[in-house]
Amino acid sequence: MLIGIDASRAVLPQRTGTENYALYLTRALLEMGSAHHFRLYFNQAPPVGLFIPSDRIELCIMPWPRLWTHIRLGWETARHPPDVLFVPSHVLPALYRGRSVVTVHDLGYIYYPEAHTAFQRWYLGWSTRSNARRAYIVIADSEATSLDLQRVYGIPKDKVSVAYPAGSSVTMVTDNAVLAECRRRYHTGQRYVLYVGSLQPRKNLPGLIRAFGLAAREYDLAADIRLVLAGKQGWLPEDLAGIAQAEGVGERLVLPGYIPEADLAALLSGALAYVLPSYYEGFGLPVLEAMSCGTPVICSNVSSLPEVAGDAALLVDPNDAASIAEALANISCDARLRLSLRERGLRRAAGFTWRNCAEQVLAALEAAGGIRNG
Repeated sequence: MLIGIDASRAVLPQRTGTENYALYLTRALLEMGSAHHFRLYFNQAPPVGLFIPSDRIELCIMPWPRLWTHIRLGWETARHPPDVLFVPSHVLPALYRGRSVVTVHDLGYIYYPEAHTAFQRWYLGWSTRSNARRAYIVIADSEATSLDLQRVYGIPKDKVSVAYPAGSSVTMVTDNAVLAECRRRYHTGQRYVLYVGSLQPRKNLPGLIRAFGLAAREYDLAADIRLVLAGKQGWLPEDLAGIAQAEGVGERLVLPGYIPEADLAALLSGALAYVLPSYYEGFGLPVLEAMSCGTPVICSNVSSLPEVAGDAALLVDPNDAASIAEALANISCDARLRLSLRERGLRRAAGFTWRNCAEQVLAALEAAGGIRNG
């Protein structure tokens, strides 16, 4: 059959979690789905080599200034409909009436509305509800998101398929020269704890800074350890530097901005720990990326994160600065704990692959297109 994929998010030059999901899952689907033809829709030309050329793959490039999904993609799929349309990240065209499969990454705007503008809350609520109800099958990143869809929007359980993502293609860097150059480029110092992701309120970065300050004052966190918060600015910017100054750790905070994928593995591999103190995550791809680099992980004990981390991370209460501070102190001074988390993390990350994710998604696409397996 002909499978259409909205691949517009995969070509963004600075990809975050949802864009990486679109890219790596699309690649895995193209590799696995040899029985099918694929039409990839773009709002700009993809970089050369982003996808392997094949006579089974058609690139449909459709520049459009505004409302590309609802106007340009909607028009194209109405005129030349695929057998099934897959939207891995973002929304279905409003007027599309063909068979579809969509991924819903999370319902964080329900739990933390204050982390979004009024328009964003309205749009996220409308688009998520519409997607989930119109799609033939909904892909959820985690059991936590699946349960949210059932509870909040009344989506039947048998309409939701959980397909765990994987991280990007980062692996552990052990070359000391590469690690040293990364530390120099991003001014991390010799020892640092790291957050990588969008800088937005849901991630609880002010809470992490306060916990870091508490660890420095009361838990004897070594004075040479820096806190690196890496990522591009999201919505509702916060004065992270001002918070660090108030906590007495202003000189130890590093804000390097967006990290290119070429440097991500080295930055993760050189860290004492990766910390994700988020209030809510639909999955948390950076947790797996850190584990793949052998980096110990501290993450929140809420939403999908315990599901992803298993026993391979220190779980903390995102609302309890002392809980985060104690974990930071323990991981910084206990080499045996770091080694244990490193070994468990490597095993845990190996269980999440894009091939496994693509198998689940391809089965959903085939079911939506009328192909029954078995």
